[in-house]
Amino acid sequence: MGKGPGLYTEIGKRARDLLYKDYQSDHKFTVTTYTSTGAAITSSGIRKGELFLADVSTQLKNKNITTDVKVDTNSNLFTTITVDEPAPGLKTIFSFKVPDQRSGKVELQYQHEYAGVSTGIGLTANPIVNFSGVIGNSAVALGTDLLFDTASGNFTKCNAGLSYTNADLIASVTLNDKGDSLNASYYHVVSPLSNTAVGAELSHSFSTNENTLTIGTQHALDPLTTVKARVNNYGKASALIQHEWRPKSLFTISGEVDTRTIEKSAKVGLALALKP
Repeated sequence: MGKGPGLYTEIGKRARDLLYKDYQSDHKFTVTTYTSTGAAITSSGIRKGELFLADVSTQLKNKNITTDVKVDTNSNLFTTITVDEPAPGLKTIFSFKVPDQRSGKVELQYQHEYAGVSTGIGLTANPIVNFSGVIGNSAVALGTDLLFDTASGNFTKCNAGLSYTNADLIASVTLNDKGDSLNASYYHVVSPLSNTAVGAELSHSFSTNENTLTIGTQHALDPLTTVKARVNNYGKASALIQHEWRPKSLFTISGEVDTRTIEKSAKVGLALALKP
C-alpha cells in the first residue's frame, strides 16, 4: 500500500509543528525509564507560575496491543488501549478516565491508499459522535471533521480542509467553527541538509473581521541542535533552542516577548526530557 492522504488531523500539521511545537513559558521535567519486561514508565512535572502539576504514566506493549495508564496529581486515572491493525490499515482505540464515568470512548481509524477515516463514539446513553474523513492521495487531500451531540441533536463542530503536498512544500486551507474562521498555512523546506524550513499561518475570523498572521522558521545548527523563531502581527516574538545532549534526551529553552510592551518581563520556559 502506498502512502495515502492520512487522517484529517494531519492537514496543516507540519506548519503547526514548526510554528507552535516545543514553545512554552513553563518549566517542565520528564524522565522515562524501562523495566526488564519492556514497560516504559514516564514521570513528568510542570510548573505553571505557583502551581505544580505532576503525573506518572506507564506504557506496555504486547504484540499489536499498547496499553497506556496515567495518574496525575488530581487523582485522575487515564487509560488508553490501542489495537494496531487487527485488520490491514485499521486501528482501534479505547479510552476512559476514572472517576469520570462519562469519559469512555471508542475510536476506529482506517487508512487506505486513497482515504483516511476516523470515527469515535462516547460510551454514554446520549453519546457525542465524532467523524472525520479524508480522500485523495499523498499529494492532494480533501477532508471534513464533524462532531454531533446526540443529546441536543446538533452538530457542535463542522470543519473542512484541503491540503496540497509537493516535494518541498505543504499548503493547506481549513474552514473551522462552522464556517466562522478560515485558516491558511504554508510550510516550505529550504534546505534538507540543515533542516531549514519556513512556515506561515493566516487566520481570519468572519464574525470579528480579525486577522492573525504568524510566520516562523527553524534551522539545525548541527545534527544535535535546532533553533526556531516565530513572530505574529500583534508583535509577539518567540524563539527556542533545543539540544539533544544524548539520544532521545532533549533540553529546550524557549522565550517570548511582546514588542509592544517591551518594558514587561519576557516569558522564559525550560523543558528537560530524559530517556535511557
